[in-house]
Amino acid sequence: MSKQERFLIPFILIVLLIPLSGSRFYVFMATDIMIVGLFAVSLNLLLGYTGLVSFGHAAFFGIGAYTCALLMKKASVVFGLAFVAAGIFGAVAALIIGFFCIRLTKIYFAMLTLAFSQIVWATVFKWNSLTGGDTGFIGIDFPRHLDSPIRFYYFTFIVVAICLYIIRKMVNAPFGRMLTTIRENPERTEFIGINVKLFQLVAFMISGFFSALAGALFGIFNHSIFPDLLFWPASAEVLIMTILGGMYSFYGPVVGAAVLLFLRMQVGSQTQYWPLILGTFLAVLLFFFPGGIMGFLQSQLTRLRGVK
Repeated sequence: MSKQERFLIPFILIVLLIPLSGSRFYVFMATDIMIVGLFAVSLNLLLGYTGLVSFGHAAFFGIGAYTCALLMKKASVVFGLAFVAAGIFGAVAALIIGFFCIRLTKIYFAMLTLAFSQIVWATVFKWNSLTGGDTGFIGIDFPRHLDSPIRFYYFTFIVVAICLYIIRKMVNAPFGRMLTTIRENPERTEFIGINVKLFQLVAFMISGFFSALAGALFGIFNHSIFPDLLFWPASAEVLIMTILGGMYSFYGPVVGAAVLLFLRMQVGSQTQYWPLILGTFLAVLLFFFPGGIMGFLQSQLTRLRGVK
């Protein structure tokens, strides 16, 4: 067990013990953080490891949510199959969208991901007979055997833990190191005979798969889904979370999700001007800590070790 993994043990124990506090608020908040944290980590597979900035990643999150909900409610598919299908649909959508997006680079890639996400959003928004259009899709119950917030909380913990374990194994494997190499210098990587576009497309698919799983969990957890899940502000928010927590740290996006969701809940309950206050706070935080929260903590830890 590495030092970083031993450092996580106290936090894992805290997460496991939260339901014992008897607070519905903490259970709700922790469940939300775990789901959105998985979404942010999946995005970081593109941003932090592959160097691809996506402005439309909420499309896969929404596809997962709608796929799982529609299969359960309209096709009477059991939750297990619907949940897996959500991930598969997310990966297939990422394959199709990524096939076109990876042909461009930098800002053109980012803008094309935004364009595709708006197409997906518009489809969901206008397809009233299937998705409910702008009124959304409500009445999504907890699946059988997970019919309480506590049970769903622990189910979410298990799913997110497994997903993070798989993603971490991938980024630490030769595949992950190749993605990092592509991020640092795609031209040189391609020059030595590596199919850069293929690796980027595979990373896009994997990211879409895990984003869709997070979306499926989110839809069940909130008992409803709306087209706003796929709209561009949702993509911007998860991008901010990833950068805020630290995109060059594996667990940075989870930290960013926790900080942003907690601040939004606390500040939003105190004043109607929370977007202004929150935006100012985030701007200051990102200005002074460009490496994100985890980057700052790691630099301070390194400095302390140097002093000793």
